[in-house]
Amino acid sequence: MAAVASLSFSALSQCSDRKSVISSTRNLAYNSEGLRLRTSFSCNNGGVRASSSSSRMVIHCMSDAPTVADTKLNFLKAYKRPIPSVYNTVLQELIVQQHLIKYKKSYRYDPVFALGFVTVFDQLMDGYPSDEDREAIFQAYIKALNEDPEQYRIDAQKLEEWARAQTSSSLVEFPSREGEIEGTLKNIAERAASKGSFSYSRFFAVGLFRLLELANATEPTILEKLCAALNIDKRSVDRDLDVYRNLLSKLVQAKELLKEYVAREKKKREERVEIRRPMKQLQNEWETTNMFASSRSGASYKAGHSPRSCRSPNL
Repeated sequence: MAAVASLSFSALSQCSDRKSVISSTRNLAYNSEGLRLRTSFSCNNGGVRASSSSSRMVIHCMSDAPTVADTKLNFLKAYKRPIPSVYNTVLQELIVQQHLIKYKKSYRYDPVFALGFVTVFDQLMDGYPSDEDREAIFQAYIKALNEDPEQYRIDAQKLEEWARAQTSSSLVEFPSREGEIEGTLKNIAERAASKGSFSYSRFFAVGLFRLLELANATEPTILEKLCAALNIDKRSVDRDLDVYRNLLSKLVQAKELLKEYVAREKKKREERVEIRRPMKQLQNEWETTNMFASSRSGASYKAGHSPRSCRSPNL
């Protein structure tokens, strides 16, 4: 179980911009004489607007997006049953990451992102004790982010079916072909090229990896060509796929530890039952013997004190 504590799928890089804003504000306050600064900073992953005058600087965040705590609370309200820690630790990490992605100004939902998340979720929850609970957790997770879980599943399934029908060459030739999935990939490529309406994430990288996997595109150059066609930085994809593989490796180790722990506890319970069984049997035999002895003693007493034996002699 110790392996779980080191799991990290974090996505907090966008916080560096906020830190630099706060740091520069503090420096101004320390280094300026005769200039009074007042700062007001409240942020929920939105745009920042700064207004300044000779007496004050006010930094405004222009977003009404919910906080990470709000999203987590929505998840807990939607799914109230306890989740084993080997799963819950990573789930909480993922929901923080996806919250930060979801409420970036450049975020747009797309099926490749959905495929990546569904792949990560299914890998994480593989071996969960209940299929029904696993799907309920998925529903609660996506709804906590104010998105549609059915859309995630449907789009992921469409992409998987499309990828299975592709070859290494046809997979990267989508710009010259027509079709629903080809149109989706073209739209992603256009948005990625413009930089303003596309938000790359690790889930997107996993979605690309899943497409290659289903198409049996094992050549290293195919990923490079696919990234070029989608206007995605391959170095970022390589880095994030390494993180994903590391996550899966640690999950396998953690689940094995959990499986061994459950097996040991089951064996201990069975041993305790085996120990108690002869003791219980001995106790039952003892009680039976006592009952038999008591009944015989009672019968003897009645025989010795019958009405005939107590009758007075005739005078």
